[in-house]
Amino acid sequence: MPREICSTCQRPLKVCYCSALVHIPNRIKVLIIQHPLEQKHPFNTGRMAHLCLDNSELIVAEQLSDEELGQLLKPRSALLYPSLSWLPEAEQLQSGTPQAEALEQLVVIDATWRKSKKMLHLHPILQQLPRVSFEGALQSDYQIRHSSFENSLSTIESIVLAMQGLEPVRNFKVVLRPFQKMISLQKALGTR
Repeated sequence: MPREICSTCQRPLKVCYCSALVHIPNRIKVLIIQHPLEQKHPFNTGRMAHLCLDNSELIVAEQLSDEELGQLLKPRSALLYPSLSWLPEAEQLQSGTPQAEALEQLVVIDATWRKSKKMLHLHPILQQLPRVSFEGALQSDYQIRHSSFENSLSTIESIVLAMQGLEPVRNFKVVLRPFQKMISLQKALGTR
């Protein structure tokens, strides 16, 4: 007999985090481009962020045509991604600047680091967007899934940190409630 799955979070009912979901009316649209393998991952936080942010869109695709991407991107978009040496130089958006205040859309790639690099290579248009990146030591609470990339955060943690800086009038930290519930449910079950 198959396990019952929640239709909203797509998790088994005993580890459903939906009671912790919040709804934030964000001004800046968050476009999450999710790798197809991430969609089926049990600890998928991109979907969780999408469920909490009223102004967000979740697209599942490894590769989009330039035409499809052109239809998705707003004129004043930025990419949430670290400034890595192999990426072309791009304008770095800083909180509180006129460019950040005029931002219409934050584009987020939801994938493992390896897959996100591949997706970025497949989309030169995304590489040219202004970038939102973080500096300094970052500490993730993602205790049930680890990254090989130092100083990395989960998708939802990255979105919360970026949006808190870009829209400081809202409390985006509450978006972490379902993330924290998912972690506590998994730890209670002894699953890592």
